[in-house]
Amino acid sequence: MEQDRFDDFVKTIKNDSPAEDISLYLKALWYDANADWEASHNIVQDLNDNNASWIHAYLHRKEGDSFNADYWYNKAGKSRPAGTFKEEWDNLVKYFLK
Repeated sequence: MEQDRFDDFVKTIKNDSPAEDISLYLKALWYDANADWEASHNIVQDLNDNNASWIHAYLHRKEGDSFNADYWYNKAGKSRPAGTFKEEWDNLVKYFLK
C-alpha cells in the first residue's frame, strides 16, 4: 500500500502543479522533483518544525552547501545521509505519505 501511494505521488510530478490536497512538505518535495529549488525552499523556510528542517537540510545538501545542510539536519534531529539525493528524496516522500 505504501509503495502504491509513493508511485501515485511520483506520477503527479509530470503535472503542471502539485495536488491541492497534499501537505506542504509533499508540495515542497514535488517542486524539488520539478527542478524548482526556490519554490521548494520557500515553502520549508517558512515552517518551523523538525519535518521542515529535514527537507530544508536535504535541499541545502543537494545545493552543495554542506555546512548549511548540517545545521538543518541537526535542527531536525537527523544525520546527513550517505546515500544519493534520489534515495533521500524517496525516503522523505515515503515518510510524509504516512
